This record gives sequence, structure tokens and C-alpha cells, in this order.
Amino acid sequence: MADPRPLLDSYGLYIDGRWVDPVSRRYDDISPATEAVIAKAPDASLADVDAAIAAARRAFDSGPWADAAPEERAGCLNQLGNALMQHADEFFGLSQAEWGCIANERLIQIDGPAFMAMNAGELAVQLTDQPINAFGAAGTTLLRHEPLGVVSILTPWNFPHSLNVMKVSRALAAGNTVVLKPSPLTPLAGLALARIIDEHTDIPPGVVNVVTPSSIDASKLLTTDPRIDMVSFTGSSAVGREVMAAAGGTMKRILLECGGKSAGIFLDDVEVTDELLERILFDGCSLHAGQACILQSRLLLPDKLHDEVVDRLVELAGSVKVGDPTDPEVQMGPLISSAQRERVEAHVASAVNDGATLVVGGRRPPGLDKGFYYQPTILIDVTPDAPIAQEEVFGPVLTVLRYRDDDDAVAIANNSQYGLSGAVWGADVDRAVAVARCVRTGQIAVNGCIPGDAPFGGFKQSGLGREGGGLPGLHHYMEPKAIGIPA
Repeated sequence: MADPRPLLDSYGLYIDGRWVDPVSRRYDDISPATEAVIAKAPDASLADVDAAIAAARRAFDSGPWADAAPEERAGCLNQLGNALMQHADEFFGLSQAEWGCIANERLIQIDGPAFMAMNAGELAVQLTDQPINAFGAAGTTLLRHEPLGVVSILTPWNFPHSLNVMKVSRALAAGNTVVLKPSPLTPLAGLALARIIDEHTDIPPGVVNVVTPSSIDASKLLTTDPRIDMVSFTGSSAVGREVMAAAGGTMKRILLECGGKSAGIFLDDVEVTDELLERILFDGCSLHAGQACILQSRLLLPDKLHDEVVDRLVELAGSVKVGDPTDPEVQMGPLISSAQRERVEAHVASAVNDGATLVVGGRRPPGLDKGFYYQPTILIDVTPDAPIAQEEVFGPVLTVLRYRDDDDAVAIANNSQYGLSGAVWGADVDRAVAVARCVRTGQIAVNGCIPGDAPFGGFKQSGLGREGGGLPGLHHYMEPKAIGIPA
């Protein structure tokens, strides 16, 4: 049965199991599709954030969650997963209004998170002490993993619901308590999750707290306060570096999943089909209007394929239907904000000034006067060192680069401060795998085979640590302890 009150609402802050009015003000939550104000979000002050941290600290130090049996935690996470599944349609409606999610993104943005919560419950019951065969030891060594304590979770606006659920559920499965801070561009995603936890689970008060500050000072407290043991952050590399520096003052454990400028490589023996090119356009340009760190936003082509592939991509890009996320036929929705669209426009204009050729897109779609829309855009004649080939645009912009041979393709792919994702396409799978092995990135697909249930994270400035991937991902929210037991 659907709740009488919709998920799209003006909430309070969720602190210590109660809904609390903000000490200060509220701010407008604006729909990227219509530019209309859809809610008034509570602007958490320093005092509000302090109260949330205190609640999480109490819930960990003297509450039942850290000492709960794994089966009890799993039961709560199953409740969460089932409730998310029950309310998936409402969350999808919220996602369309708040961050411009379209129909073909629903699985990853909305439906998948319910299974993430239940998977975290399955992992919780697998947390057991493991004996170690210690060379020369007189007794037995047991390796156990214990919850870290209070985890602050800072999530971005591009995939807010899935990231909120993934991080919160894994932190909880490990026995931690949390303070979740969603982006001020998508505050309702976090507050709606709190409502589901509050109304549909037995998770005790204080274990999950959600605050939505817009100020830097209030947000920064979640990275500096000594009562917090870990910071789990997903966002830009620039902010990730600030989080890392702030957390270093108290040696907090950190998990950073940051930016990307990944390369998709066509080897010269690849069979170029429309299906492949549609996949490239989606994975490298149009997925959530290019607002995804995993995009392969650099396409590397050998000379023999360059002109044909570009011509066909231009035709496909020009036919992408951009528009209202509530239209089931729309293939790409809006950018998140006016500022983000201006940022993308500036990147493209700068690239053209630097000598790149704009072959399609590069402007607002005709007829869409409201909403933060931008056409799928392709740039060619770009050098590997050009800013457009080095900087994360976070918009629907695909940059095409030429390469000479396999070694040159690898060199161009690795010529980046990032290393998050990537792809290699070729008829000779062994050759394609050999190229993939040489690309310094956290994950890479060969002929569209995306790594499944593997630790996710990046090399270089794409982050620190790994999420997901079964128990190893859960262990990032825990501290290992070795116990020596006499024979």
C-alpha cells in the first residue's frame, strides 16, 4: 500500500530517529527538467550536524546495533530492501522530478538499490572470524573484522538514491552507525530514504541520521569532527582531495570514489555495427546526460576507422531524443542545474577555441526553453594533452582522438590524472585483453563485458579504496583485528 504522503515532500532533518525542523532556514530544491521549485529542503546548521553526529556516536557506543547479531542486522536490511521495492514507483517519480532520471536509467537508479540493501544483509551473516595459518606460531591466529564506529557518508547528485542505499546498507551491515549528507541539489533522495528506514524497518534510533546542509562549514564538520571514524565520499576529485586533507587531522579512515576521464578503445579489427555505436554513444556520452564518472568520454580510434565511425556517431547523436524525463520515449534528460550546463558549455567553447572541431551538438536542443538541457555533443581533431581530453566535463560530450597502434592507444589512455573505468573493443579477444591489462584503471570492459560483483574504485585521482565486490567491499567499513590464541 502506498503511503498517504508522497516521497516528494518538504521534510525535516532526520536525527536520532526523529524528524527535526532545521535551526536556520530552508532552501529551494529545483527540478532540472522544469526549473520549478519542487520542495523546500531543510538547511542543516552546524548545530544540526553536531546533533546528528552526537546521535550516531551514542547509538554506536551504547546502542544495540554494533553488538547486534549478524542475523538481526540482515533482517533490518531485508526490511529496507523490501520497502524500497514496494515504493520503487514513488522513488522513480521523485528521481524524475529531482535529478532528471529517465525510463532507461530506472534499473540502475531505482530498482537496483533494493537488491543492494538485501545483498548487504546477505553479506552481514558471512562476517565470521577467519583462522590464519601463521608460520612458526605456537598457537592459532584469528582474523576478525570489527565495525569502525561512526561513518559520515557524503553522496553526489548524479546517482543519489543508488549511492545513498549502497553506502548506508554496507556501513550498517558492518555494524556502524551513519550520518548521511546528500548533495544539496538532491536532498530529497536522502530524506526519502530516511523516511523508509523510519517507517518500514526496525533499525534503532540514531543508527541512521540524515542532514542536508548547504553551507561548506556545516558539511565540513562531517570530515573533521573527532567523533567520526570514517568518511565515505563519492564526488569530484577536487572535493575528494579536500575531504582527504580534512580527514587526515584525526586519521579517519576514508573511502573516496572520485572523477574519471576514461578511454574507450576501438582496435583496428573491430566490427563496427550500429549496435556497438549506440552502446558507445550511451556509455561515453548520453548516460544520465553525461553526468557519470564511469563514462568512457574519450573515444580512441585508429586512422582506418576514424572517419566512418565519426560519421555514423554523428548521425546517431543527432537522433537522440532529449527532453522531459516523464516521457518514456526520451533517451536523454537534463543536466542537474543551470551552473552545470554553463560549465559544459564553457568546456565545449574552450575546446573549439583550442582547435577542436564540433561535429554535432554543442547547444540547447530546439524547443526546450525550460529545463537544463544540452544536446549530445561530439568533438574531433583533439590532441591527447588538450584540456577537453584531460578534464572531466560531466556532461554529454564525447571527445574523439586518433591513435597509431596498440602501444599508442595505451599511452593515450594512460595519459590522464584519472583511472576509473574503460573499455576495449576488438575481434581478437586475446589482443583486446592484452591491451586492457596495460590500461591503468580500476575496471575495464572487453567487448562490453562489464566486471561483475567486483571491487569498484579507481587508480590515481579517481579515488582511494574500493566499494562493492562482496565481503572485501564490506571490509572497507571495518577494522581488521588479529587475535593470537594459545595452543
